[in-house]
Amino acid sequence: MLGGGSLPVVYGHEAAGVIEAAGAGVTLAKPGDHVVVTLIRSCGRCYFCAQGDPHLCEGTFGLDKQSRLRAKGGQSIHQGFRTAAFAEYVVVDQSQVVAVPEQLPLESVSLLACGVITGLGAVVNTAQVPSGSSLVAIGTGGVGLNTIQGAALSGAHPIIAIDISDNKLEAATAFGATHTINSKTQDAQAVVRSLTQGRGADYVFVTVGSTKVIERGIGLLRRGGTLVIVGMPPVGAKAGIEAVDIADNSQRILGSKMGSTRLRVDVPKLVEFYQQHRLKLDELISKRYPLEDINEAIASVNRAEALRNVIVF
Repeated sequence: MLGGGSLPVVYGHEAAGVIEAAGAGVTLAKPGDHVVVTLIRSCGRCYFCAQGDPHLCEGTFGLDKQSRLRAKGGQSIHQGFRTAAFAEYVVVDQSQVVAVPEQLPLESVSLLACGVITGLGAVVNTAQVPSGSSLVAIGTGGVGLNTIQGAALSGAHPIIAIDISDNKLEAATAFGATHTINSKTQDAQAVVRSLTQGRGADYVFVTVGSTKVIERGIGLLRRGGTLVIVGMPPVGAKAGIEAVDIADNSQRILGSKMGSTRLRVDVPKLVEFYQQHRLKLDELISKRYPLEDINEAIASVNRAEALRNVIVF
């Protein structure tokens, strides 16, 4: 199942590396290529792929039916998030990789596999935010910071970051936020309205997986504004929305999966932005760990001490 909900499983879904071998019929990559490895897998033939939405692909793949991972005793091991990147080697469909220049640091471009394309793509691809729009990003973790990067690249203003951590809000400023709000100590709705001529924001992006935050996000919108749900709440979680207000205020609610990313279109553009120093990747990495210290790397994230920790082989 997507996400590696079954055990035993190898997790890890943001990766970059060098191709060692390619199977018969592979045409999109070759041995020796430096590549970003993502969980986005697309057949190129189904309805959604034909519509230009490969992130919604409904095709079937051999790796769905049988994992290539085995324990020493032969027991099948699930491939977490279709990738299983916390390992020295991964086996993925060719649609999941996209080549990058060899001179780029793999630990930095690995972040293009999920967090960057999810946050930035939500702004640029899903919502297509026009220049000059007011924008709120709720949550300034890895995805939230890249939502802010996408807002800055799109020319949004003001760019308002909301979080409960002053450290993360400080990072948000470095990534392009023009204003920050600590919702523990400030009235977020009042501050947002004061920064938007009393109307509310044109766009509100919820980058955390919380239905309560989704409900609060609607309260930050202007009439005619757009709420974009980027973070994934738990399965079964439900948000309460005053439906008549959505209709009366002509507001929109958009879902954004993986930033509506088209890998072979978007990743090369982001690589160019990185090379031009317009996109921050190195700054997202808090610390690099060897595989044997992975538990500490994950614990550090859970303690909210890191933006992104990277496992380096």
